Amino acid sequence: MTGNKAVAYKEAGKVEVIDIDYPTFELKDGPGVNPANVGRPVNHGVILKTVATNICGSDQHMVRGRTTAPPNLVLGHEITGEVVEVGRDVEFIKVGDLCSVPFNIACGRCRNCKERKTGICLNVNPDRPGSAYGYVDMGGWVGGQANYVLVPYADWNLLKFPDKDRAMEKILDLAMLSDIFPTGFHGAVTAGVGVGSTVYVAGAGPVGLAAATSAHLLGAAVVIVGDMNDGRLAQARSFGCETVDLTQGDPKDQIEQILGVPEVDCAVDAVGFEARGHGKGAQEAPATVLNTLMDITAAGGALGIPGLYVTGDPGGIDEAAKKGSLSLSLGTGWAKSLSFTTGQCPVMKYNRQLMMAILNDRVNIAKNVNAKAIPLEEAPKGYAEFDAGAATKYVLNPNGYLS
Repeated sequence: MTGNKAVAYKEAGKVEVIDIDYPTFELKDGPGVNPANVGRPVNHGVILKTVATNICGSDQHMVRGRTTAPPNLVLGHEITGEVVEVGRDVEFIKVGDLCSVPFNIACGRCRNCKERKTGICLNVNPDRPGSAYGYVDMGGWVGGQANYVLVPYADWNLLKFPDKDRAMEKILDLAMLSDIFPTGFHGAVTAGVGVGSTVYVAGAGPVGLAAATSAHLLGAAVVIVGDMNDGRLAQARSFGCETVDLTQGDPKDQIEQILGVPEVDCAVDAVGFEARGHGKGAQEAPATVLNTLMDITAAGGALGIPGLYVTGDPGGIDEAAKKGSLSLSLGTGWAKSLSFTTGQCPVMKYNRQLMMAILNDRVNIAKNVNAKAIPLEEAPKGYAEFDAGAATKYVLNPNGYLS
């Protein structure tokens, strides 16, 4: 039997590389697996040998102990890999194919999938719509920060790269197609970014930088990124963004200095539920970003909200926050006729187009998010550095494909 190592959540602040079983075409019991999914046959799936699997800010929420993730949950929903085995019902994907895996698992058969709402598939998570690999309360599909991973509904879910050699030349860029590039793009699209737009992106982490990259790709005139981290703001400036230092307080005045007016056409929340207030030493205030975006977005504008919000947060600042209830100034949004789009990005809505942009040199997403490949064994160090604010997108390299 082929060995399989994986990155697992152990307790708040701690991950470890552990030995796990090699995947089979059946969902087995294990940490976080929904009991109703145990024994589920996956003859429509494939087993991938992982080429690249990224550390995500959403993983960090779990690792910080800010979710109900159980110990030994195998992490990882950003997966790129080579097919090494196919289930008996797989028709079009073949052994040897190099593929990107959308982080949201979708059946391709339900009403939502047929309407391109693959982030809220009705058939993969017995508890609620929507599922993902290696994530708490998402059905229990085993994560991909491992040597090998099972991908269900392979003919539907996998994006096959058309030329393997050409893809390997741009593999760090293509590794961003599983989540952060489509997610950032979704944030920009749902915010209404278009030619000539002025855009504010809250958060200069990888998703925020992907949203800023996407805004440029969509033709924005000015892209402003706000954060409290000097290194991440410098990374945003490295590809042409204006920046706002939120340690200096509310972004409104700094936006006015850049644009001449204290508002933007469109705004993206790439922070989520662990937001802090503005100013030096600001404490956690989870509604800050959403209320700020409503304040600075022009009347009739829109907010794209790819930042993660949860219904269970053990570390919330009060009882309301622990249930995902935030003190929003919804009256501001109503008075200004603002539109809001939240939830998982439906990755398959965008990933092929973004793949073509990468392969044809229209965008350098790996450079913009400062992607860095590290061995699987260094995952705990990568998690720690990312949590400390490193302006880096860490890409795990379990099987030595990456230079």
